[in-house]
Amino acid sequence: MGLSIRKYATLRGVTEGAVRKAINSGRITPNEDGTIDVERADREWKENTDEAKINTGLPVMTENMPAANGKPSFTKIKTAHELYKAQLTQLALQEKKGQLINKDMVKTQVYRLGRQVRDSWLNWPARVSALMAADLGIDEHALHQALERYVREHLNDIGEGKLNFD
Repeated sequence: MGLSIRKYATLRGVTEGAVRKAINSGRITPNEDGTIDVERADREWKENTDEAKINTGLPVMTENMPAANGKPSFTKIKTAHELYKAQLTQLALQEKKGQLINKDMVKTQVYRLGRQVRDSWLNWPARVSALMAADLGIDEHALHQALERYVREHLNDIGEGKLNFD
């Protein structure tokens, strides 16, 4: 997503009409949605504009213009600001499309799922020990205790693993 023609004109230090004239004459190419890609438009503007025909009486502002007193030029600051806003807009769009998800929400859901799996395994020996003891012809209580001990050991081993979301 690019800048509007008005914002690009302000960033470039020219009138909105000059940008429209550059688009109509084919010197710069807008995006399909009519917005302006700053980097591409600056490159096309430089490549396709005859500097000898410019008669503004003002110095041409470029990104390579030296900074005054060691500080960045207004153009560079404005460009950085607009690029930052475009990135924020792109992130918001990706989030709405479901391409980005909230890290805290994922952590909460992973935690809940882990608890459900753990609770299911902790209840498993009580559900199956009587059936298994009958199939094997062994003492139900002893089998239940053994299953419970081994399930707890296994869950403790699994619990030592940590997820890294960073």
